[in-house]
Amino acid sequence: MYTLISCLIGSCLFFYMWEVATACFLVSGLISVGFLYQNFSMSQDMIFWSNYLSNLLVFLSVVLCFLCLITTPYEKSSSYVANLFMLALFLSLSFSMSNMILFYVFFEASLIPTLLLIIGWGYQPERLQAGTYMMLYTVGASLPLFVLLIWRCFSSGTMEMTFQGFLSMELPVVLAIVLYGAFLVKLPMYSVHLWLPKAHVEAPLVGSMILAGILLKLGGYGIFLMNKSFNMSVSTVGLAIVSISIWGGLLVSFMCLRQVDVKALVAYSSVSHMGIVSSGLILNTSWGVMSAVITMLAHGFSSSALFCLAYFSYSKSHTRNIPYMKGLLQLYPVLSLWWFIFCCINMAAPPTLNLVGELLISVALWKVSVPLAVIMGLMVFFSAAYNMYLYTSINHGFHSNYLGGGAPLVSYENLSLTLHLVPLLLLVKGNLLLYKI
Repeated sequence: MYTLISCLIGSCLFFYMWEVATACFLVSGLISVGFLYQNFSMSQDMIFWSNYLSNLLVFLSVVLCFLCLITTPYEKSSSYVANLFMLALFLSLSFSMSNMILFYVFFEASLIPTLLLIIGWGYQPERLQAGTYMMLYTVGASLPLFVLLIWRCFSSGTMEMTFQGFLSMELPVVLAIVLYGAFLVKLPMYSVHLWLPKAHVEAPLVGSMILAGILLKLGGYGIFLMNKSFNMSVSTVGLAIVSISIWGGLLVSFMCLRQVDVKALVAYSSVSHMGIVSSGLILNTSWGVMSAVITMLAHGFSSSALFCLAYFSYSKSHTRNIPYMKGLLQLYPVLSLWWFIFCCINMAAPPTLNLVGELLISVALWKVSVPLAVIMGLMVFFSAAYNMYLYTSINHGFHSNYLGGGAPLVSYENLSLTLHLVPLLLLVKGNLLLYKI
């Protein structure tokens, strides 16, 4: 069903059939709510498989690619639409592969359309350097993983990840680091995150939406698959990674408080949230995995919407410097309302999905280490602090004399932000999934 809907939306987008595409978007949204009542059971054939997490991430990929076209109606070139279509296709295939090598192929292939988006449609002079950083970090970390996957397939005699999950094999510490390394760079985990703010700052709006909304989730999905395929359990390496992720999330929250570029602030907040995802997946408990799933889904829509708001504010103030953007509330009250809504979602104010994810990971961390749970509590506090700093700095105060030349939000901008918000409201029902795990 999801493959059919993905093809329908992709075909409609390619031929600009916006009415049919909108109908497919609404149908896929309703079906996604139905999938929230399933557990982690799985169906598969020789190439594809379907489980709860892959279905939701395919839905997230297709919907965000659709929202990218809504948000940038002025980009009508065939190369632009074809690039987005190929990106949605590669992401959907990578989330649906049961073959370990094919998963790696599509995992890496998704970088090509993203690199083309950054280089071809970026508007900053250092976009080539940002693309180079992204490729060096991600490809350099994933090449050792490729060797490990080939060795695993030869030793087990199969490439099917489901069959490999029945084989017990202890991995040495070095191989465990190699196994997780490619996906932790993709997330990214703190200390290997330097490519992400650079890529966000230099990328166009669509590049930032895709990068934060979907591509970071490939890392989390890869950790989930490797845990299933290699029967990974919490070890010393896992606890070290969890400690770095949580402590790094707190440090990144401090860094957010001293950012002056609005896109850099949102990018660093993504690193903080991905620390929750990596910790929950590596702990590999029901509470941790559920926390990671909820955080990935909620962050996918909320971070994409924040980058949209950053671009809309930039188009009116002609700067991304936070001190020069102040006073939007006086001139653009509707834009300020959207800032308020999505900053509340990003800071995990109740009853949003982000709050559920943070509460669940706190319980999982408390069982493993009380100091880690305390650090997680501090990270939640400072997450609220930098989101309040972001909202008040941009919207309150007396506006600059140069901040009067923009136009109010037009229909496609309000539509894009509304469609970012609607799935978050529908997916609140995902809280009921806690009783199914």
